[in-house]
Amino acid sequence: MQPIQRLSVWDFLHPRKTEIEARQLLAPKVDLSPYLLPEGHVHIAFSGGRTSAFMLHQILEANGDLPDRCEVSFQNTGREMPQTYDFVAEVGRRWGVEITWLEYRPDKPLFEVVGYQGASRNGEPFDALIAKKKALPNQAQKWCSAQLKSLTAKRYLVAKGWKTWSNFIGFRADEPHRNAFQDNRARAILPLRVAGVSRHHVIAFWQRQPFDLSLPVVNGRTIGGNCDGCFLQSEATIAALSRDHPARASWWEKHENNVGHTFSKRFSRRELRKFMERQGDWALSTEGALCQKNEGECTE
Repeated sequence: MQPIQRLSVWDFLHPRKTEIEARQLLAPKVDLSPYLLPEGHVHIAFSGGRTSAFMLHQILEANGDLPDRCEVSFQNTGREMPQTYDFVAEVGRRWGVEITWLEYRPDKPLFEVVGYQGASRNGEPFDALIAKKKALPNQAQKWCSAQLKSLTAKRYLVAKGWKTWSNFIGFRADEPHRNAFQDNRARAILPLRVAGVSRHHVIAFWQRQPFDLSLPVVNGRTIGGNCDGCFLQSEATIAALSRDHPARASWWEKHENNVGHTFSKRFSRRELRKFMERQGDWALSTEGALCQKNEGECTE
């Protein structure tokens, strides 16, 4: 058995190195080959959630400090929970990696570089996109993710002068239905799928870490991660948002009222809020009262 190693002053000044060395002492050997950087420019998509942060960690483990030809970015929609912003900032600080914070803008160059302090907190990028489209996204037309996230990152990388690049995207092995954005410039790389990583591996990893995303996990899923009221979340999750965070839920309801359409074919946010006001917690604890499916499957 390895003797207990005491920390020096140097260790406290270099927390990322200390944490990585501690994990290497305690954790079994893991095949890091899926996380090795290919030649050329590399973009690492960091959504702000536990899974993509886990992917970033493994990339750092496999490659060490990232070269200048590598860019890590977080695209902010303005509808992320406050805990997400704190988590993104802490990942960068603890692991010693520079994360570029980006937001969609309706006018050219259609993006802006912001930081933790300057990031929108009230849905401003999403507001601007809805105003420009004069429509709402839904399960069949998910243009919000493309415009606010994938294309915002692409426009930034093109503005940097990149011609082509590899896109590291954190889709797990237990998410076969998710398709990666790619075109003639970006080649998608899905290291978590290659490595056979599931949500259970990700949860187990964060249980061993000295910090974590301060959002709850229910049945293996983070509640409130990324866009707070995303229409791809289950009906039950969105109903819980209206109960627990009425001010945040009102943003979604306001846009449905203004545009005259809904984010879901199954229900309006106003109807769901009224239902919760009548039924209360019973609706969340009773099987069949609300659809529990995620990824936009609550459509019937």
